[in-house]
Formats: sequence, structure tokens, C-alpha cells
Amino acid sequence: MTEWTETADVVVIGGGAAGLNGALMLARARRSVVVIDSGAPRNAPADGVHGLLGREGMPPGELLERGRAEVRQYGGRIVDGTVASAARDGDGFVVTLADGRSVRARRLLVATGLVDELPDLPGVAERWGRDVLHCPYCHGWEVRDRAVGVLASGPMSVHQALLFRQLTADVTFFSHKLPPTAEQAEQLAARGIRVVDGEVAAVEVADDRLTGVRLRDGRVVRRDAVVVATRMVARADLLAGLGLRAVEHPSGVGEYVPADPTGRTDVPGVWVAGNVTDLTAQVGAAAAAAAMAGAQINADLVMEETQAAVAAYREAFSAGSEARLCAAVAGDRRHDF
Repeated sequence: MTEWTETADVVVIGGGAAGLNGALMLARARRSVVVIDSGAPRNAPADGVHGLLGREGMPPGELLERGRAEVRQYGGRIVDGTVASAARDGDGFVVTLADGRSVRARRLLVATGLVDELPDLPGVAERWGRDVLHCPYCHGWEVRDRAVGVLASGPMSVHQALLFRQLTADVTFFSHKLPPTAEQAEQLAARGIRVVDGEVAAVEVADDRLTGVRLRDGRVVRRDAVVVATRMVARADLLAGLGLRAVEHPSGVGEYVPADPTGRTDVPGVWVAGNVTDLTAQVGAAAAAAAMAGAQINADLVMEETQAAVAAYREAFSAGSEARLCAAVAGDRRHDF
């Protein structure tokens, strides 16, 4: 790909469910759209997408391929690459890829998602998305009635334990380095959730499956799955040139890019959608938010184009009025002779 000589109406950065759905809305509105995607979706390790009506259990890769085909069907362009930076360029933007290629845009939709920072324990990263989990709505049904351990690794860990208790009666809470408060301990006890004190050393794995949790003192507690609270950090470094940065989320679960309910940021012309701004959004919610952002971007462009058209109309009308006035004056002078 060489640098585009024409400016696209919108460049969408990130080609996951959010980015593609936003691009689909824009392409169907007859906007020129370029989607730039690095090919590293957050849910790549998962076997299937869950909680998405009509696509329940579909492999994440298949969902994205279908989405790409739909965007292309309406004239959208998909470009494989990693965005290094985005900067203001006159009344638009220039987006530069890591390999030096670039494209200009009138508006930006950023749907870069987030990175899950996992607890630094042996076995966790290797089993992530398989039997090391985080979301009861994404993976809970798959571990129903099984032995589940919840590792205290974030401010939402007790809440996670209570949610997974809805799915199985066998839940163990590992206090690790974050022991529950007295109120939380009472909640766990009331729900029959066992609390194991002591620092966790590793997740035990045998024959390509998780078998338990090993503590520093050598104890091993048998478990079929382990739930962790990741620190969720928006992929926002590329926005620094625009003055946009991820900030700490009020809940303490990570960093996000603030925006209004339509995805509009504090930087004129830049919208965000999906996990980059809503850390807990599942696929359906992320895609819906991007559809809203796409519609808002189109409306914003329509108003800009209408203002330009009104200005041109007024100028033409003014020029025509002046010509008619001159013609009338000339006619009056002819009558004087």
C-alpha cells in the first residue's frame, strides 16, 4: 500500500467487532472508509463468541472474516497493518502505519480495544482464554457445575466469585495478596464460597488441562478452572499525537479513553468505540457502540458538508443578485437617452 492520494471520509483504527461494525454503518451511508487492523483481537484465544444473538458460539476468527466481507461489500477497504501514530493534518488527520505508509482522513473512529494484563503467575498466560478465565458471561456456562477457583487479583475479584457462584456450587476464593474485607468475607461465607488464605505460587497444568492451584506453602487445591481479574488497559498510545490518552477508570480496573455516550472524544473529529472506552463491553455491546459512533460521524460530516453548501449557495446568490442589479441599472440608463 502506498500513501492514499485522496482523503478518506473516515479511517477506522482497529478491525475487531467494534471497528468493523462502525465501518459497516459508514460504508452503507456511502462514506469512503478505510479500516486498518493489526490482526491481534483480544478474544483470539477463545473457542467461541458468546452472548451475541444469532452468532452464539461462532469462532472469533469466523465472525471477523464475515464482518470484513460485509464491509467490503459496501465499498469499505480493509488494510492489514499496525498504526504507529495519528496526528492533526489541517482540518483532517493523517494516520501513519509502523511501516511508514500513511492515509489521510476527515474523521477518525478508534476501536483499538484493550490489553489484558494478567497476574504474573506461572501457567496463567498459557491457559488464558481456555481454563483461565475472567468473565462469567463469556465463559461461565462452559464451566458450570465444575470446580472453579477465583484468584484475588483485582478490585472486582469478590464480585467475580459471587457471579461464578451462580453457575456452580463449587467455588473457592484464593485471597492471595488481597484478603477480603469483613463484609466481603461474610458475603462469601453466606454463599458457601470457601476462602483459602496464603499466596498463590502457580496454576497447575497436566495433560494440557488445568488441574489446580499451588500455594507458596506447597498446598495444591484441585480446580478445573481459575478466574482472574485482569488489569484492562486501552490501546491508546497511538493517540498521544492528538492529545488523547488513556486515564485510570473510576472502578480501578484499568485505563480507558473517556468519551460521551456517542463515542465523541474531547478532540474534535475523533470518536472511540468498544473496549478502548468501555472496558467491560462484550462483543455485542462493543459493536452496537460502534454503530452509534458511525452514525454520529456520518451526521457530523453531513452537517459540515451542508454548512459548506450553504456558504457556496449564499455566495452564488449574492453574485447573481449583484449581476441582476447591474443589469437593471444599465437598462435604466438606456431609457435616459
